[in-house]
Amino acid sequence: MQLRTFLVALAVTCLASACASRPGDGDQAEFSVVEASFAQMQAAMAQGQVSSREIVQQYLARIDRYEDTLHATLAVNADALAQAEQLDRERAAGKVRGPLHGIPVALKDNIHTTDMPTTGGALALEGYVPPYEATLVGKLREAGAIIIAKTTLTELANWVATGMPNSYNAVRGYGYNPYDPRPDPREGFDDGRAVLDTGGSSSGIGTAANFWAANVGTETSGSIEIPANNNMLAAIKPTVGRVSRHGIIPITADQDTAGPMAKYVADAAALLAAMESVDPEDEATGVCAPPADGDYSSHLRREGLRGARIGIPRAYYYEATTPPGKQEAVGGLSAEEAQAMARAIEVLRAQGAVVVDPANIPSVLAADPDDNQLLFQNCYDLPQGKGGDEHCSVILKYGMKRDFNRWLETLGDSAPVSSLTGLREFNLANRERNAIRYDQAELDISDEMDVVADAARWRADRDKDIRLSRSQGIDAALQEHELDALLMPSWKGENILNKAGYPAVVVPFATVSNVLEPPLPQGFDAQPMPFGVTFVGTACSEGQLIELAYSFEQATRARRAPPQFP
Repeated sequence: MQLRTFLVALAVTCLASACASRPGDGDQAEFSVVEASFAQMQAAMAQGQVSSREIVQQYLARIDRYEDTLHATLAVNADALAQAEQLDRERAAGKVRGPLHGIPVALKDNIHTTDMPTTGGALALEGYVPPYEATLVGKLREAGAIIIAKTTLTELANWVATGMPNSYNAVRGYGYNPYDPRPDPREGFDDGRAVLDTGGSSSGIGTAANFWAANVGTETSGSIEIPANNNMLAAIKPTVGRVSRHGIIPITADQDTAGPMAKYVADAAALLAAMESVDPEDEATGVCAPPADGDYSSHLRREGLRGARIGIPRAYYYEATTPPGKQEAVGGLSAEEAQAMARAIEVLRAQGAVVVDPANIPSVLAADPDDNQLLFQNCYDLPQGKGGDEHCSVILKYGMKRDFNRWLETLGDSAPVSSLTGLREFNLANRERNAIRYDQAELDISDEMDVVADAARWRADRDKDIRLSRSQGIDAALQEHELDALLMPSWKGENILNKAGYPAVVVPFATVSNVLEPPLPQGFDAQPMPFGVTFVGTACSEGQLIELAYSFEQATRARRAPPQFP
């Protein structure tokens, strides 16, 4: 069902059933989904205070009330209420599947569902319903989750054009950050984009604004970590292979993973446990042992930081660093961000952690340019096409050509385009319909790759990425200082982390000024940007990272709901 048609029908239903009731509407306080955790919802349902159907109704009412302001949603599940009723019947019969039973969650719209379209935000895929569901969707349904909606995203997970703003796609337009849901007023930036960046290609908008309890994003290079940080959410970017990618529109299998985004670490951990699987359709799965007893509850320890050794990678991530052969320093934090991280480090110490400062990453400081991580970033734009890509990694542009075409093959005759080339041709033919408002430089440099002829170059770059991010990167720092984890400011470690395929857990912590260049007009009164912290570890260390992150979260309790969306 089209989103606007569904919401109009919902509004009529809500008028009849009072599903939009809010505190103060009646004499007796009713359960509210706003900022409610999974555990709180489960307790309320167990006590008969609220049903799953009523929880879904409340969320649908919030979508109806705020969607036109935020643009968080690409589709709403017309069967959500019926699914909730079935789960309520199971509960009444004594069957509770676990912590997700009856809990509404949303999926990034590059994850296959057969009861809603999966578009990736691309005009060529608008309205497309794939012939099979993603493996992780089946796992969530088995766990009792209700897939209530598909979230907006940066089109095709932000592999279309370098100038495309976060949370823009051709199907829905621009998404807005609930902590300052206004368009950018600056000349040259006043095309409709958000003034407060929503973050990477996944969307945290709806979870932050309480449109659903949590959501599933995907990350290739920062697209879970950045929107979690920018929307004051907890999130887990898993080790590549812990969650099956079967049924997810890809960029590259070398780095792609799905992961949970929620308001609280415990909720993100429960969602991750439900999604994990060994899937014959994804040869990367099985790389990590599943958590003990099938969940991460044993790692939800308030004292989890006590005695933990946490490293502070000062060079580049906290303080600007000049790579070999360059004249200008790169990286570092603003004074306000540095103050926030100083407070975060004090929290670690106060909770009994051993802080190793500095604990720099060797490949960030390497004097030999061939060994320096900062000098080997991803190829992104037209100048880094064939002939201009000597000093950047082709992993993303090569992987998109290889894996997007493989994904299309799994769709059979229903595939909306025949190939990556076919997608580019559709976009060019539909330019006047706004198919490529920001052109398609990334698709162009991907499509010029030859999957066979360029395989050796891909292999060489992949090996270098692994060397600089793992053995001379994160693992080197962890081993040298005998660390349990590194503490990164906000999302700053995403590039090296994603090249390694390693896990991270994001925790809300602070806010900083939203400083833009050129500056905003005088008197605009820009609202502050959420600014979290990220715990980073080696492969398959999710349990340990969850323990550290949960302890930090319980000590700080920094999550705040966006005030404009009560």
